[in-house]
Amino acid sequence: MGQQEVYDFLKKNSKKWWTSKEVASEIEASVGSVTTTLTKLRKRNDVKFKMSKEKSNMFLYMFKS
Repeated sequence: MGQQEVYDFLKKNSKKWWTSKEVASEIEASVGSVTTTLTKLRKRNDVKFKMSKEKSNMFLYMFKS
């Protein structure tokens, strides 16, 4: 599993906000590796992110078009 796979998944499914757990489940990868990848993509400003209103320590991610 690489950054490109996560990036491509978010790009293909760009109409919805996703948690790292949901992305991991969809692409059949570990939550830890997806979370690490999403953090890198976030730092490179390749994805949008926001804090979840339900849980204070949960981020939601979306493809940045």
